[in-house]
Amino acid sequence: MSEAIPSLERSVHAKNWRLVLLAALAVAGVLVLGALILIQQRTDLERDRAIALQQHSFEVILRANQLSGGIASAEAALGRYVVSADRNLGQQYSDQWGKAGEQLQRLRQLTGDNPTLFAEVRQLQRAFAERGKELDATALYTTYKRNSDAFGAYYQVRESAARKQVEAILDDIVEQERRLLRDRTRAAAQLIENSSYASRVLSGFGLVIALGAVIFGWLAIEAQGDRALADADAAWERERTGQLREAVAAATAQLREEAREREVAEAKLRQAQKMDAVGQLTGGIAHDFNNMLAVVLGGVELARRQIESDPREAARHLDNAMEGAHRAAALTRQLLAFSRSESLAPEPVDAGALIRGMRDLLDRTLGDAIRVEAQDRGMGWRIWVDRHQLENAVLNLAVNARDAMNGRGTLVITTGESRLAANEVGHCAAGDYVSVAVRDDGCGMTPEVLERVFEPFFTTKPVGKGTGLGLSQIFGFVRQSGGGIAIETAPDAGTTVTLYLPRYKGALTGTVTAPVVIESAEEKVGESYDILVVEDDPRVLAATLAALRELGHRAVGCADPLHAPTAIAAMASLDLVMTDVLMPGQTGPEMIAAVEATLTGVAVLFVTGFTGEASAEQLRDRPVLRKPFTVAALARAVREAVAGEAQRMGQAAE
Repeated sequence: MSEAIPSLERSVHAKNWRLVLLAALAVAGVLVLGALILIQQRTDLERDRAIALQQHSFEVILRANQLSGGIASAEAALGRYVVSADRNLGQQYSDQWGKAGEQLQRLRQLTGDNPTLFAEVRQLQRAFAERGKELDATALYTTYKRNSDAFGAYYQVRESAARKQVEAILDDIVEQERRLLRDRTRAAAQLIENSSYASRVLSGFGLVIALGAVIFGWLAIEAQGDRALADADAAWERERTGQLREAVAAATAQLREEAREREVAEAKLRQAQKMDAVGQLTGGIAHDFNNMLAVVLGGVELARRQIESDPREAARHLDNAMEGAHRAAALTRQLLAFSRSESLAPEPVDAGALIRGMRDLLDRTLGDAIRVEAQDRGMGWRIWVDRHQLENAVLNLAVNARDAMNGRGTLVITTGESRLAANEVGHCAAGDYVSVAVRDDGCGMTPEVLERVFEPFFTTKPVGKGTGLGLSQIFGFVRQSGGGIAIETAPDAGTTVTLYLPRYKGALTGTVTAPVVIESAEEKVGESYDILVVEDDPRVLAATLAALRELGHRAVGCADPLHAPTAIAAMASLDLVMTDVLMPGQTGPEMIAAVEATLTGVAVLFVTGFTGEASAEQLRDRPVLRKPFTVAALARAVREAVAGEAQRMGQAAE
């Protein structure tokens, strides 16, 4: 009995130790379990945070790429606008650029949590704004129909500093986000690895705890299950990302298909608008030409009726017919200059002397109620310009000023010199310029009219009083000559239009004289020449031959340029070949090039109303007589062509 008590006490003591051990193991197991739960929760939180950061990086990269694509789409739309000059494409460019701006704002919002990227996005905004100004300036050229300037500006801004800066910043933003994505991926992997390591340590510690081994093992299995679940979640996220990419690709393909359909519809709309514009232009030109032809036909008909009974009255009617023909020729020259099909013939010109030489023409054109003042404030600077185009520009400005003054007032034409900074007037480069200012004291212009003053076919004059091509033609001529135009005006305060043309610093090739305003109706015949006339139009050929024979020349006609070599070989003597430029089968320059070996000492005179594709190199600096021409102009052109060829032959002999 006494032995049983100690045994019982030992058993109770052992049981107590076991209970204590079990309790300790239970506490340890609870602690280990709690530690595993805390580690798992921390792992889940960090995993979710890593996934969120990865998604944020993906969104930043996606947004940056969308911004780059938006900018590229806008620039492509601008290129199509410059090529086609279609206002719908201009609107498309504006819309695309606006969408790119929205993408930029979203990118700025996404990078607000990253000071470095936020600072780069601010730089990107400034570069984006600068790029927008460049593209808007190019679009503005096309809006004003300055196609050659628009092409030059478009190819110039393609490699601008702003564009390179935008691309560099976008590339840097994408690269930084990719680095952040790699770092975050590595951090997430490291976190999972640390969590696994802690789980293994705690599992090993559970093995030491005999009673808690099963619990610790179960916890380890749970931990493995959680990790498998995390891997499944990651796989699901990857699958979801792939589905998202497929959805984006499908949406992109759909958008491209819609864009193609929209382009087809826009092309049809552009064609309809083009035909409408052609109809309006044709109607306006037909109206003006019908008026001019009415003057010509009426004058000729009245002259025929009165040529015997009243020669003086018949002469007056013929003068009216001539005036109508000259107005039609002037309208044709305006149309050609506006379309840039009329090539310029520049020469050194003294602007002050040119204005002085135009006084008689201006007085007769403007009438006695307009007082014309010419002020030359220059220092002898000259300009390299087409004299006739400059005269036409000044005359157009004077006529517009007369209409603004209702036929009564003072017109002041001032020539001077200016040193302009870059872009001080329009897009003029920095340098020396000769200015020609035409100032009137008429009604002036409102801001709304001033904004549209250079638009083709825009006019505030009544129907039949103007074509709307005058200022457009002047604008095209000045820009083609490398200059610019400035206008100062206000309602009821008059208008001053100033032409700025680059100063010519080269050597003078001859004496610059004032222009001849009126050609004499009679031309001194002088020496007669043997002339071959090549012209495909039989009526023009007959009229030219009659005029040459009237001047005392021996003229032979040829209606086909391909038969010109035979006609040349059949002539015993030949002093001059007078040929049209544009003819079916063979152009005038091509025909001359084919027979040039047989034309030693023979002068060549080109005659044309539209040079078309014939360049200065093809004409080879030979004289050109513009259609329509008077008999006096024909006589002078023949004489100068023969004299010029004789001078070249003399220089070659020396």
